[in-house]
Amino acid sequence: MPATHPQATSSHMMKTTKRGRPFLKDTLDLFATLITSMELTTHKQYFRSFPNSFTTDDACECLSCLKFSQSNRTADPRDPDRIITTTTTTTFSMTRDMAKAMSQHFMDARLIENAIDKASNQFKDRSVYQITPKGLHVLERFISKNGVNADCLVKVFQTQPICMKLLHLERRASDDEIIISQQVVTALFRRFAGRSPNYVDEVAAENADPAVEYNKRAAGIPLTDVVERAPQLVGKGPLQTFKHCFLAVNALEWLCDFTSIVGRDEAAEMAAHFVRFGLITLLSDKRKSSDSAVIFTVRGTATGPNASGTTQGEFRCTAKAIYRITEEGRKCARWSDPKSSSLSGRDSPVGTPASHQGSERASSDTNDGAPRATELAFGPGSGAHVPNTLEHTTDQQIHRRLSMEEKLKADHAAAGSDKASTSSKESNTDRLKFILEEPALRSLFREFLRGNFCEENLSFWLEVQEFKRKFLITSTAISNRAGGRAAPQHAAMEKHHESLIQMAFVIYNTYLAPSSHCELNIDHGLRNDLVAYLNEVMTESTGKAFQGRLDTDQVYSLNAT
Repeated sequence: MPATHPQATSSHMMKTTKRGRPFLKDTLDLFATLITSMELTTHKQYFRSFPNSFTTDDACECLSCLKFSQSNRTADPRDPDRIITTTTTTTFSMTRDMAKAMSQHFMDARLIENAIDKASNQFKDRSVYQITPKGLHVLERFISKNGVNADCLVKVFQTQPICMKLLHLERRASDDEIIISQQVVTALFRRFAGRSPNYVDEVAAENADPAVEYNKRAAGIPLTDVVERAPQLVGKGPLQTFKHCFLAVNALEWLCDFTSIVGRDEAAEMAAHFVRFGLITLLSDKRKSSDSAVIFTVRGTATGPNASGTTQGEFRCTAKAIYRITEEGRKCARWSDPKSSSLSGRDSPVGTPASHQGSERASSDTNDGAPRATELAFGPGSGAHVPNTLEHTTDQQIHRRLSMEEKLKADHAAAGSDKASTSSKESNTDRLKFILEEPALRSLFREFLRGNFCEENLSFWLEVQEFKRKFLITSTAISNRAGGRAAPQHAAMEKHHESLIQMAFVIYNTYLAPSSHCELNIDHGLRNDLVAYLNEVMTESTGKAFQGRLDTDQVYSLNAT
């Protein structure tokens, strides 16, 4: 029988950083709670219609009294036969001015954008707003993790582009500042530069579909060639053509759109670290002497046998500042590596390829590891509960979405006729993989599995994928550590190890242990082999006999080893 406990209440102020913004996790949770609590409709303004949008008044009214309830069912560690249900209700209350300030934080983090003027960075009165692809990524992760009923948002996921893989950067728990190291900067820059130089036709981009344009930007910072005199010969030397150049403001927007960075100030600091390590350099800044300029300067020390870079880097946040990727940056991005540039297939250009995840992970944020690109959704019973089933999603709909995805691939235009002919013959494996990668289709698939009483298979697969990703983070971070135990990264890694063991403990007790809550239908011999293996491991490490299910004391003993 489920155990019930009296409700406990507590109240506290939202923690803020030294910059005055809320902590990243609170910002993302509050944003997702707002969107799931608000009805997104079509608004008209200036003779234009904006679907799946909301107004300033809608956001302020909803934030004035926002409530979110979450229920978790877990096995009692002391009595595996009992189920403990914990319900957490979070209530936010704020004034209109505070609600507008919070919405401004959402805009700074690129979770929402002004639908009328997408270049605007200010949250204004009497305006209309839409969710960005980054915001949809955060929202989908929140829905999948907490099992929120999000029937009204299915249309949003189906009609708007979503950032399928977002690069998360590790932050310190004390002040929510990004942890900086050479490995972190290198991994971030590789994602920033892309697998190959990303030259985009500006004329074609202006008339392109928003989803196509977004997908092209996701492949890396858009680059262009600039004809300019060398910086040391301004007004004297001959004109030269400099390759791999970009505007400073475009770099800030890109970092805010495709990483967990939550403001232009953070983006400018990370770009200054690019300068510090010699990955990019200033080409020109033709602003007028009367124009104001915001210049970010960062300082650091280069440590370790392979460390490089200077102790100081400077990044100019001006509309006329142009930077270019240096030779060192091209080497770091591995553009000259044929294996790196030839990677293709079903890996989205939005994220880091699986074959490079190990080398590019050094340290990261709420997902316990180094910068990485991943789409997260896990847990038994999680996912959006939509009224339709997979049977209602016809083959024609799936193939239509498949063809759209193929059009968005950068390598699809260069593919030959042979590849085009084979792409129309999708195997069941390819179709299943695409369903698992698409949030809306995966939600329908989960509903279908729930109706056939086998939803635990999808939940188990998602949790194992998450566990494998975290395990790769651990392996890479250990190999990258220079050996110093006093560094803050070491303490974070020790904590990560404990969470990894706890996660394995939860997966086993939930899906694989005999008579578990969501027991998988696996071969009896395989289950016996698994129990025998765990019995051997647990007996050697803890000295206690294994009874088919891991208890809390045994997990703590594993943490100690």
